[in-house]
Amino acid sequence: MSSSSLLQQHLHPDYKDEMLRKVAEQLPCRELQAGMLLSLMGEPQQYSLPCIFIYGHQASGKSHVVNILLKELELPNATISCAECISAALLFEQVLLTFFGVDAAAALPRSPSLSDFIRIYRQHRSRAAAEQTHYLVLEKAELLRDMDSNLLSVLVRLQELVEDNVTVLLLSEIVWETFRPNTGCLEPLPLHFPDYTKAELHQILSRDGHPSHSADFYASYIHILLGVFYAVCRDLRELRHLAALNFTKFCEPVTEGKAKESDTHKLWRNIEPHLKKAMQTVYLREVSSLEWEKMQQVETEAGALRGLSAHTHVELPFYSKFLLIAAYLASYNPARTDKRFFVKHHGKIKKTNFLKKNEKTSNHLLGPKPFPLDRLLAIFYSVVDSRVAPTASIFSQISSLVTLQLLTQVSHVDQLDAPKYKCAVSMDFICAISRYVCVCVLFLCISTHARTHARTHTVFFSSSQDGEL
Repeated sequence: MSSSSLLQQHLHPDYKDEMLRKVAEQLPCRELQAGMLLSLMGEPQQYSLPCIFIYGHQASGKSHVVNILLKELELPNATISCAECISAALLFEQVLLTFFGVDAAAALPRSPSLSDFIRIYRQHRSRAAAEQTHYLVLEKAELLRDMDSNLLSVLVRLQELVEDNVTVLLLSEIVWETFRPNTGCLEPLPLHFPDYTKAELHQILSRDGHPSHSADFYASYIHILLGVFYAVCRDLRELRHLAALNFTKFCEPVTEGKAKESDTHKLWRNIEPHLKKAMQTVYLREVSSLEWEKMQQVETEAGALRGLSAHTHVELPFYSKFLLIAAYLASYNPARTDKRFFVKHHGKIKKTNFLKKNEKTSNHLLGPKPFPLDRLLAIFYSVVDSRVAPTASIFSQISSLVTLQLLTQVSHVDQLDAPKYKCAVSMDFICAISRYVCVCVLFLCISTHARTHARTHTVFFSSSQDGEL
């Protein structure tokens, strides 16, 4: 059975053909998953499955498919993000508020338990019985594991406990095997959303055509964009952002009359350096689209093309910049050179021309090497001019650098005694941060010298007035 036929009316007679047509139009390359989900949900008046577990990587269309189905088919639902409901009490309140109104949410006690939620739900369900299936959609459902240990077990059996026609849809980026609680629970029906293929991404992104240019011209631009970025980024949202960001530069020769829309080779030579530069900062979103266009205009006037990191830097705390510099030095310098580079009085070092086989090649070509935490801190304290106490703030900044993907933790997460890291930024990025740090340090030195000179001048002037000199 083809994917398009899964959304035909003869398979779902209770839904209007116009509704199904609108759903199919808004879900390109996801007709198969939408049809399977709609078959699992069944007809509106029928009892559906108690729980459906929908999983897949980020930007694979999970939330989009569910929201379109519920909206276009006019199905009653409560869509809740577990990232916003940081506690079970907020989750209970949102569910009751959406399904039954303000009175039901107000009936919850100050610190409601699972039994309180079930009791209030059943009370209001008896007053207004559901004529069709209600759907409780929980996005980022993996965060439920951080709440009450029994919460997930209750949600997968919610239909049974409240005795109502309600189906829970759990949307997650992880598989059920790592999601399942240790205490065990009712197994939901899993539905996998695979990643978009390159052809599917091309089909979806080509739909965002520009009104000033033909559809074939924009499709050729998307083909070039995917040829550069598909190997490092398959996130639909990020690719859509990159497409909107660089399209003006791509069609610049056509706008200026230097090339035609069919001159693919000339357009590629014009856009190639800019796409490679943008590839250095995928996912970082260092600048907005407007700021990016201003930077491109300045570069054109100056006649020089520099990397994005030479213009700007990620806003980091002061000591985080030093930590990142220390991490870069630890990744690209052998450990045996630390004494020569970072110890002031290291004594005489015997010169030798002996090089190991793997050191004959530049370390930048070999890539970053892992290093332990102790070595990172040793280089950090050697680089920082002032005395910095090894407080929890320094260690938390290392964790922040890992979260920002500027550092990569190569050791296991459970290895707490000697974690190992690897620097994940380029040399241009480090040079930009180093220039910023040097300017700040120089400014501080000048300010300190000026304050010292002013203090000396004041003492000298006051002493001369008192006749002590």
